[in-house]
Amino acid sequence: MAKPMKPSLQATEQALDNAIDQMNAAKKRLRMRNPWHLLATGFGSGLFPWGPGTAGSVAAIPCWMLLTYLPWQVYSMVVMFSICIGIYLCHQTAKDMGVHDHGSIVWDEFVGMWITLMAIPVRSWQWVLAGFVVFRIFDIWKPWPIRWFDRNMHGGMGIMIDDVIAGVISALVIYLIGHHWPF
Repeated sequence: MAKPMKPSLQATEQALDNAIDQMNAAKKRLRMRNPWHLLATGFGSGLFPWGPGTAGSVAAIPCWMLLTYLPWQVYSMVVMFSICIGIYLCHQTAKDMGVHDHGSIVWDEFVGMWITLMAIPVRSWQWVLAGFVVFRIFDIWKPWPIRWFDRNMHGGMGIMIDDVIAGVISALVIYLIGHHWPF
């Protein structure tokens, strides 16, 4: 017969179960026919059960491939517009879900990846993979100043800004490696 759990462990498990229930309930409030929800979830990629941010980052790559056919000035304008519209759609989706920055909201990962991949020196799968890895490291690790913005900004701006900054820092790293690495 198994030993009964300590009350503190039971309380921790109960709190975890409640948090999972709240997140699942929030996900059920999504309506994929709502264009804001569809975009905020990265066309549904954010609904992936394990690592939705990583799934969203991967799903951003085919969209990025289409963006590469645009002149860089138009690409840049699309990214800026995506940031602006992302602030609204992420805020609205989080409000509809009742949870700030729910894991299934991945539009910010899309934009962060598009910013990162602007800096790759050549369009090859190796550089796309490098950009993906660098972006995911900064997005998950959240070193300063990314962490400060993640903790201190709220609403749609708070959801978007940490990934935009992670994308800019990742783009800088990729640019330096791709254009100035000694080989």
